[in-house]
Amino acid sequence: MQFDDLPVGDPQRGELRVRIEAIGLNRAEAMFRSGAYLETPRLPARLGYEASATVEAVGEGVDGFAPGDAVSVIPAFSMNDYGVYADTAIVPAYSVVQRPAGVSVIESAAVWMAYLTAWGALVDIGRLGRGDAVIIPAASSSVGLAAIQMANCVGAIPIATTRTRAKAAALQEAGAAHVVVTSERDLVAEVAHVTGGKGARLAFDPVGGPQVETLAQAMSRDGVIVVYGALATAPTPFPVIAAMQKALTLRGYTLFEFIRDRERLARASAFIEDGLAGGGLKPIVAKTFPLDAIVQAHVYMESNEQFGKIVVTVPH
Repeated sequence: MQFDDLPVGDPQRGELRVRIEAIGLNRAEAMFRSGAYLETPRLPARLGYEASATVEAVGEGVDGFAPGDAVSVIPAFSMNDYGVYADTAIVPAYSVVQRPAGVSVIESAAVWMAYLTAWGALVDIGRLGRGDAVIIPAASSSVGLAAIQMANCVGAIPIATTRTRAKAAALQEAGAAHVVVTSERDLVAEVAHVTGGKGARLAFDPVGGPQVETLAQAMSRDGVIVVYGALATAPTPFPVIAAMQKALTLRGYTLFEFIRDRERLARASAFIEDGLAGGGLKPIVAKTFPLDAIVQAHVYMESNEQFGKIVVTVPH
């Protein structure tokens, strides 16, 4: 990555020009940068899905925003077209929401990718409810932590998994009802114990790969495995025997399947803003970096040492 000075210009129809104050880093951006994402970069491409910002100028045909508004940019566009790794950026108005009241600049850069992704899988697709068990692999990520909080909000039982004991205590403090250290414990046996032999109704998996077979063994009848990432380098099998025995659903998912649906986005936003206001949802920030250290921030993100969201602050 490199810094370039580019003319920003004025927003066109349906766009806003915003002054970026803080940027939320996401694994998707590292994957896009390295050519391993859902879409191929068309160079010179931009980077950055998520930010806290202040509106500077409003393009033609845009209602509901005015210069000076404190806003959040949410991941609703292609990084081949827009990006918020910048001090000033043009963004589509449909990707901007008013910043929730009482949420700081740094926190608001850590809200939307994580909570929207979790809402779509747990609430919208999974219909997770009181007493349902949900397995959350790689639970120390910002999305995993959001899923733990969201499960607690609806009265479900979040079962967090982590490869080593290093983050186990922190996951319990973050609200996980149960933490399974997969290098030490058998996930299927642990889930069976927690659920009285019933199994988990939902799994929310960013990893994929061979562990999907293990998740399938840990599911209840009519369970749903939602795969929203591909951190594993090995192929992801379809667990055909368990799927037939338990009538399982295995489904791929990204938040882009609903982010442009105004009705679903409105429901997601209302759920998230209510959770933030009530304290049930609170983003966990692992570390902040200044903009001129964004390369180091990406190195840190790819180290997998973080617990929560990495935020980059933008001085003006």
